[in-house]
Amino acid sequence: MPDTTDADGLTVGQVSARLGVTVRALHHWDEIGLARPSLRTTAGYRLYTAGDLERLQRIVVYRELGLGLGRIRAVLDDPAVDVPGALRAQRTQVAERIERLQHLDTGLGRMIDAHEHGLLLTIEQQTAIFGPRWNPDWPARARQRYGDTTQWLQYAERSASRGPEEWQSIADAVAGLDRALADAMDAGVAPGSPEANQLVDRHREVFDSYFPLSRQMQVCLGRMYEADPAFAAHYDGIRPGLATWFRRIVDAGARAHGIDPDTATWQ
Repeated sequence: MPDTTDADGLTVGQVSARLGVTVRALHHWDEIGLARPSLRTTAGYRLYTAGDLERLQRIVVYRELGLGLGRIRAVLDDPAVDVPGALRAQRTQVAERIERLQHLDTGLGRMIDAHEHGLLLTIEQQTAIFGPRWNPDWPARARQRYGDTTQWLQYAERSASRGPEEWQSIADAVAGLDRALADAMDAGVAPGSPEANQLVDRHREVFDSYFPLSRQMQVCLGRMYEADPAFAAHYDGIRPGLATWFRRIVDAGARAHGIDPDTATWQ
């Protein structure tokens, strides 16, 4: 390697800045013989010529395309290598990667929308699925009230992957549970009985479509159903007194599992 002055070439640092490649990578490529600087200064520092820089630029491009260093060496130095064929194969892989990234971008967009809006359904879809009494403002109100909770995060992540068919299935399960609760109350099912406890368990299973519900959280939910005017109106609209009866069967079920309803917290 001939001696020269700094004016005859670019230093490792200058090449690193120009190409956006780390000095460590340039040293590695030099060590393995992939891209060696052609010159050295009288002080022994490496210098890259214009020809070296051209080779480095090709290496950077091929690396961005996903070629390994061994394959890059072959493309650059082996006359037997079908360069267009190698690049076509890499182009196919790039196209596949772009498609995967597009799917990822779509998924991230749905996740963002779900975190911000809760339901990824049009107003018409919401009304068709949840019935004419459904208020499209409820998801926005829920986000204002619960948007900073773990449960909203869990709800949003599940919502992001659901379409109208999945939501219809959940709505049908909720409606079926509501009918079962009303029928049980009409039949005089007592809190703490096996029949009532089965309904309590069923409620948690159905509610799991939104987020995991512990028994303590279920107790808190039962209180809210009874105390909150909107929830109480929904349950008492199905059967007068249903909100209170539901709270009682939840409390009884919690006691059977060693939970004091009076001290239960959202956990």
